[in-house]
Amino acid sequence: MSAAPLSRQDRRDDRLDWLCAHLATTRFLPVPPPELMTCGDGDYRAIGAEFLGHFVRRAGLDPTERVLDLGCGIGRMTVPLTQYLAETARYEGVDVDAAAIAWCARAITPVYPQFTFRHLDVIHPLYNPAGTLAAEHAALPFASASFDVVLLVSVLTHLDRAAVRRYAAEIARVLAPGGRCFATAFLLNGPARAGIATGSARPAFPDRPEETVLHADPEAPLAAVAHDEDALLASFLAAGLRRRRPAAYGTWSGRKGGASFQDICVFERG
Repeated sequence: MSAAPLSRQDRRDDRLDWLCAHLATTRFLPVPPPELMTCGDGDYRAIGAEFLGHFVRRAGLDPTERVLDLGCGIGRMTVPLTQYLAETARYEGVDVDAAAIAWCARAITPVYPQFTFRHLDVIHPLYNPAGTLAAEHAALPFASASFDVVLLVSVLTHLDRAAVRRYAAEIARVLAPGGRCFATAFLLNGPARAGIATGSARPAFPDRPEETVLHADPEAPLAAVAHDEDALLASFLAAGLRRRRPAAYGTWSGRKGGASFQDICVFERG
Protein backbone atom coordinates (compact mmCIF):
# COMPACT_ATOMS: atom_id res chain seq x y z
CA MET A 1 0.00 0.00 0.00
CA SER A 2 1.43 3.38 -1.00
CA ALA A 3 1.77 6.11 1.60
CA ALA A 4 -0.85 8.84 1.70
CA PRO A 5 0.25 12.04 -0.06
CA LEU A 6 1.55 14.77 2.20
CA SER A 7 -0.84 17.60 2.98
CA ARG A 8 0.04 21.17 2.01
CA GLN A 9 0.85 21.93 5.66
CA ASP A 10 3.10 18.88 5.90
CA ARG A 11 4.97 19.99 2.78
CA ARG A 12 5.40 23.47 4.24
CA ASP A 13 6.68 22.00 7.50
CA ASP A 14 9.15 19.82 5.60
CA ARG A 15 10.45 22.81 3.63
CA LEU A 16 10.82 24.83 6.83
CA ASP A 17 12.65 21.96 8.54
CA TRP A 18 15.01 21.71 5.55
CA LEU A 19 15.64 25.46 5.49
CA CYS A 20 16.37 25.66 9.22
CA ALA A 21 18.73 22.67 9.07
CA HIS A 22 20.52 24.18 6.08
CA LEU A 23 20.87 27.60 7.73
CA ALA A 24 22.31 26.08 10.90
CA THR A 25 25.30 24.72 9.00
CA THR A 26 25.83 26.93 5.96
CA ARG A 27 29.08 28.90 5.79
CA PHE A 28 28.00 31.27 3.02
CA LEU A 29 26.06 33.78 5.15
CA PRO A 30 27.67 36.60 7.15
CA VAL A 31 28.79 36.15 10.75
CA PRO A 32 29.94 39.11 12.87
CA PRO A 33 33.51 39.27 14.17
CA PRO A 34 34.20 37.89 17.67
CA GLU A 35 34.56 41.34 19.24
CA LEU A 36 30.89 42.06 18.48
CA MET A 37 29.65 38.83 20.05
CA THR A 38 28.85 40.58 23.33
CA CYS A 39 25.28 39.42 23.87
CA GLY A 40 23.94 35.88 23.78
CA ASP A 41 25.71 32.56 24.09
CA GLY A 42 25.70 29.58 21.78
CA ASP A 43 26.22 29.02 18.07
CA TYR A 44 25.30 32.11 16.04
CA ARG A 45 23.99 30.21 13.02
CA ALA A 46 22.21 27.42 14.90
CA ILE A 47 20.33 29.74 17.27
CA GLY A 48 19.20 31.96 14.41
CA ALA A 49 17.97 28.94 12.49
CA GLU A 50 16.12 27.64 15.54
CA PHE A 51 14.28 30.92 15.97
CA LEU A 52 13.28 31.14 12.33
CA GLY A 53 11.31 27.96 12.99
CA HIS A 54 9.71 29.53 16.08
CA PHE A 55 8.78 32.72 14.19
CA VAL A 56 6.97 30.74 11.50
CA ARG A 57 5.36 28.05 13.65
CA ARG A 58 4.45 30.10 16.72
CA ALA A 59 3.87 33.58 15.32
CA GLY A 60 2.71 32.57 11.85
CA LEU A 61 5.35 34.69 10.11
CA ASP A 62 4.63 34.85 6.38
CA PRO A 63 7.42 35.59 3.86
CA THR A 64 5.63 38.73 2.60
CA GLU A 65 5.10 40.45 5.95
CA ARG A 66 6.55 43.65 7.40
CA VAL A 67 8.89 42.80 10.28
CA LEU A 68 10.33 44.97 13.04
CA ASP A 69 13.19 43.30 14.93
CA LEU A 70 13.35 45.32 18.14
CA GLY A 71 16.73 44.60 19.71
CA CYS A 72 18.19 43.01 16.57
CA GLY A 73 21.76 43.23 17.96
CA ILE A 74 24.33 41.60 15.70
CA GLY A 75 21.74 40.09 13.39
CA ARG A 76 21.45 36.63 14.92
CA MET A 77 17.77 36.53 13.94
CA THR A 78 18.23 38.69 10.84
CA VAL A 79 20.56 36.49 8.82
CA PRO A 80 18.17 33.49 8.62
CA LEU A 81 15.32 35.85 7.74
CA THR A 82 17.24 36.98 4.64
CA GLN A 83 16.64 33.47 3.29
CA TYR A 84 12.95 33.38 4.24
CA LEU A 85 11.44 36.83 3.65
CA ALA A 86 10.48 37.73 0.10
CA GLU A 87 12.00 40.65 -1.79
CA THR A 88 8.66 42.42 -1.40
CA ALA A 89 8.75 42.06 2.38
CA ARG A 90 10.12 44.72 4.72
CA TYR A 91 12.52 44.22 7.61
CA GLU A 92 13.63 46.94 10.02
CA GLY A 93 16.19 46.15 12.70
CA VAL A 94 16.73 48.53 15.61
CA ASP A 95 19.06 48.32 18.58
CA VAL A 96 20.70 50.53 21.20
CA ASP A 97 24.14 49.09 20.33
CA ALA A 98 25.54 51.37 17.62
CA ALA A 99 28.43 49.05 16.71
CA ALA A 100 26.05 46.12 16.16
CA ILE A 101 23.79 48.24 13.95
CA ALA A 102 26.77 49.46 11.93
CA TRP A 103 27.92 45.89 11.25
CA CYS A 104 24.44 44.78 10.17
CA ALA A 105 24.13 47.78 7.83
CA ARG A 106 27.51 46.97 6.24
CA ALA A 107 27.16 43.20 6.01
CA ILE A 108 23.46 42.70 5.24
CA THR A 109 21.80 45.72 3.61
CA PRO A 110 24.01 45.90 0.47
CA VAL A 111 23.00 42.34 -0.45
CA TYR A 112 19.43 42.45 0.89
CA PRO A 113 18.19 46.03 0.42
CA GLN A 114 14.79 45.32 1.95
CA PHE A 115 16.66 44.82 5.26
CA THR A 116 17.50 48.13 6.91
CA PHE A 117 18.84 49.06 10.34
CA ARG A 118 18.58 51.99 12.74
CA HIS A 119 20.34 52.91 15.95
CA LEU A 120 17.96 53.69 18.81
CA ASP A 121 19.87 56.00 21.14
CA VAL A 122 18.18 54.82 24.32
CA ILE A 123 20.19 54.59 27.52
CA HIS A 124 21.11 51.10 28.64
CA PRO A 125 23.82 50.61 31.27
CA LEU A 126 25.31 47.61 29.44
CA TYR A 127 24.73 48.27 25.75
CA ASN A 128 24.45 52.05 25.44
CA PRO A 129 25.47 53.82 28.67
CA ALA A 130 26.02 57.13 26.87
CA GLY A 131 22.57 57.17 25.25
CA THR A 132 20.46 60.31 25.19
CA LEU A 133 16.97 59.02 25.98
CA ALA A 134 15.65 57.10 29.00
CA ALA A 135 13.98 53.80 28.13
CA GLU A 136 10.70 54.76 29.81
CA HIS A 137 10.40 57.63 27.29
CA ALA A 138 11.56 55.72 24.20
CA ALA A 139 9.72 56.21 20.92
CA LEU A 140 10.11 53.95 17.92
CA PRO A 141 10.86 55.92 14.73
CA PHE A 142 8.05 54.35 12.70
CA ALA A 143 4.50 55.22 11.75
CA SER A 144 1.57 53.68 13.55
CA ALA A 145 0.27 50.34 12.21
CA SER A 146 3.31 49.93 9.95
CA PHE A 147 4.35 46.36 10.87
CA ASP A 148 2.73 42.92 10.83
CA VAL A 149 5.21 41.24 13.19
CA VAL A 150 7.48 42.58 15.93
CA LEU A 151 10.32 40.37 17.16
CA LEU A 152 11.44 40.89 20.75
CA VAL A 153 14.04 38.19 21.34
CA SER A 154 16.03 38.38 24.58
CA VAL A 155 15.04 42.01 25.14
CA LEU A 156 12.60 41.78 28.05
CA THR A 157 15.39 39.96 29.88
CA HIS A 158 17.33 43.27 29.93
CA LEU A 159 14.54 45.72 30.82
CA ASP A 160 13.03 47.00 34.05
CA ARG A 161 9.26 47.19 34.54
CA ALA A 162 8.90 50.82 33.42
CA ALA A 163 10.79 50.11 30.19
CA VAL A 164 8.64 47.03 29.56
CA ARG A 165 5.48 49.12 29.80
CA ARG A 166 6.86 51.74 27.45
CA TYR A 167 8.03 49.26 24.82
CA ALA A 168 4.72 47.37 25.02
CA ALA A 169 2.87 50.60 24.27
CA GLU A 170 5.15 51.42 21.34
CA ILE A 171 4.88 47.88 19.95
CA ALA A 172 1.09 48.09 20.10
CA ARG A 173 1.24 51.43 18.28
CA VAL A 174 3.41 50.25 15.37
CA LEU A 175 1.58 46.92 14.91
CA ALA A 176 -1.24 46.77 12.39
CA PRO A 177 -4.54 45.28 13.58
CA GLY A 178 -4.06 41.53 13.86
CA GLY A 179 -0.29 41.97 14.08
CA ARG A 180 1.79 39.78 16.37
CA CYS A 181 4.66 40.31 18.77
CA PHE A 182 6.99 37.36 19.32
CA ALA A 183 8.73 37.83 22.68
CA THR A 184 11.06 35.79 24.88
CA ALA A 185 11.49 36.27 28.62
CA PHE A 186 12.36 34.72 31.95
CA LEU A 187 8.81 34.29 33.31
CA LEU A 188 8.30 33.92 37.04
CA ASN A 189 5.51 31.45 37.86
CA GLY A 190 5.13 28.44 40.17
CA PRO A 191 7.45 26.01 38.35
CA ALA A 192 10.03 28.70 37.61
CA ARG A 193 10.15 29.86 41.22
CA ALA A 194 10.48 26.23 42.34
CA GLY A 195 13.47 25.85 40.02
CA ILE A 196 15.01 29.01 41.44
CA ALA A 197 14.45 27.77 45.00
CA THR A 198 16.19 24.44 44.30
CA GLY A 199 19.10 26.02 42.43
CA SER A 200 18.10 24.54 39.06
CA ALA A 201 17.62 27.87 37.29
CA ARG A 202 20.24 29.38 34.99
CA PRO A 203 20.77 32.29 35.42
CA ALA A 204 20.71 31.78 39.18
CA PHE A 205 18.13 34.32 40.28
CA PRO A 206 17.69 34.99 44.02
CA ASP A 207 14.90 33.08 45.75
CA ARG A 208 12.57 35.95 46.68
CA PRO A 209 8.98 34.76 46.22
CA GLU A 210 7.50 38.11 47.26
CA GLU A 211 9.21 40.07 44.47
CA THR A 212 7.76 40.42 40.95
CA VAL A 213 11.06 41.40 39.29
CA LEU A 214 14.31 39.52 39.96
CA HIS A 215 17.88 40.35 38.94
CA ALA A 216 20.51 37.64 38.65
CA ASP A 217 23.42 40.03 39.26
CA PRO A 218 22.89 42.88 41.76
CA GLU A 219 25.98 44.66 40.41
CA ALA A 220 24.55 44.63 36.86
CA PRO A 221 20.78 44.45 37.39
CA LEU A 222 19.84 44.59 33.69
CA ALA A 223 22.21 41.80 32.69
CA ALA A 224 19.45 39.25 33.36
CA VAL A 225 15.93 40.18 34.50
CA ALA A 226 13.05 37.83 35.32
CA HIS A 227 9.48 39.17 35.35
CA ASP A 228 6.42 37.83 37.13
CA GLU A 229 4.33 36.24 34.38
CA ASP A 230 1.00 37.79 35.39
CA ALA A 231 2.54 41.25 35.80
CA LEU A 232 4.20 41.03 32.38
CA LEU A 233 0.96 39.94 30.73
CA ALA A 234 -0.82 42.84 32.44
CA SER A 235 1.70 45.33 30.99
CA PHE A 236 1.09 44.06 27.47
CA LEU A 237 -2.66 43.80 27.95
CA ALA A 238 -2.78 47.42 29.15
CA ALA A 239 -1.14 48.38 25.85
CA GLY A 240 -3.78 46.49 23.85
CA LEU A 241 -1.83 43.28 23.27
CA ARG A 242 -3.27 39.97 24.42
CA ARG A 243 -1.35 36.71 24.52
CA ARG A 244 -2.34 34.65 21.52
CA ARG A 245 -1.82 31.26 23.17
CA PRO A 246 -0.24 29.87 26.36
CA ALA A 247 3.48 30.44 26.68
CA ALA A 248 5.96 27.86 25.43
CA TYR A 249 8.14 27.55 28.51
CA GLY A 250 11.88 27.16 28.17
CA THR A 251 14.56 25.24 30.02
CA TRP A 252 16.22 28.15 31.89
CA SER A 253 14.35 27.38 35.14
CA GLY A 254 15.20 23.66 35.08
CA ARG A 255 12.11 22.51 33.15
CA LYS A 256 12.69 19.48 30.99
CA GLY A 257 11.87 19.41 27.30
CA GLY A 258 11.34 23.14 26.92
CA ALA A 259 10.71 24.73 23.54
CA SER A 260 13.87 26.84 23.81
CA PHE A 261 16.09 28.30 26.54
CA GLN A 262 13.92 31.31 27.39
CA ASP A 263 10.14 31.28 27.62
CA ILE A 264 8.26 32.25 24.45
CA CYS A 265 5.12 34.37 24.25
CA VAL A 266 3.20 35.57 21.20
CA PHE A 267 1.04 38.65 21.69
CA GLU A 268 -1.57 39.89 19.25
CA ARG A 269 -3.07 43.30 18.62
CA GLY A 270 -6.85 43.26 18.35
